[in-house]
Amino acid sequence: MAKAANRPLSPHLSIWKWGPAMAVSILHRVSGNGLAVAGLLVLLWFLGAIAGGPESYVSFMRHADTWYGMIVLIGISWAFFNHLSSGIRHLVLDAGAGFEVDSNNSWSIISILVGVLLTAAFWAVILLV
Repeated sequence: MAKAANRPLSPHLSIWKWGPAMAVSILHRVSGNGLAVAGLLVLLWFLGAIAGGPESYVSFMRHADTWYGMIVLIGISWAFFNHLSSGIRHLVLDAGAGFEVDSNNSWSIISILVGVLLTAAFWAVILLV
């Protein structure tokens, strides 16, 4: 069999146009990995602090109440809400709906916005109530 000379693999990256569906797919993977790594580490630290007694819990809260602790906690909550909204979008796609380009792009943008809005609402409730 003859070998094709200098042909790109199909589909090659040069034929794709960047779109919201690609962004939401990448963010879904990033948020899932963030939850798996950072979320698990913070959860284990939190559970260990509770099991370790009052001194351990105070040490955990001392870090959680700082600016970097808040960034990590807000990041984990964004990852959760983004992954949730993107997962619901994927569930709808798996059911066979929303494959039209305009519909898919619209729901991709809505998915990203819902993740951000749910994160903002979640932290507004925590900080203001």
